Amino acid sequence: MALKRNPGMESVGKEDSISGQKAKQLFAKDGGAKKENKILTTFSIEPSFKRELEELFSNMGLGWAAGIRFALKEFSKKHSE
Repeated sequence: MALKRNPGMESVGKEDSISGQKAKQLFAKDGGAKKENKILTTFSIEPSFKRELEELFSNMGLGWAAGIRFALKEFSKKHSE
């Protein structure tokens, strides 16, 4: 569920809930260094190759997405030098 900013609701209620405080932090313009959002990407691979990668990542203690991110970072490090 996405949160939407409602300018008319800012003055409602003096008591801020935890979720209200988090929403204010999320929408604050001067929030400092914000964590970059992730982008959903898709690609196609053979099912047998995916099973091999899932097994490799599992042995490393990683899930599918974390394993792919790790592999891409390592590839980038290796080939950027």
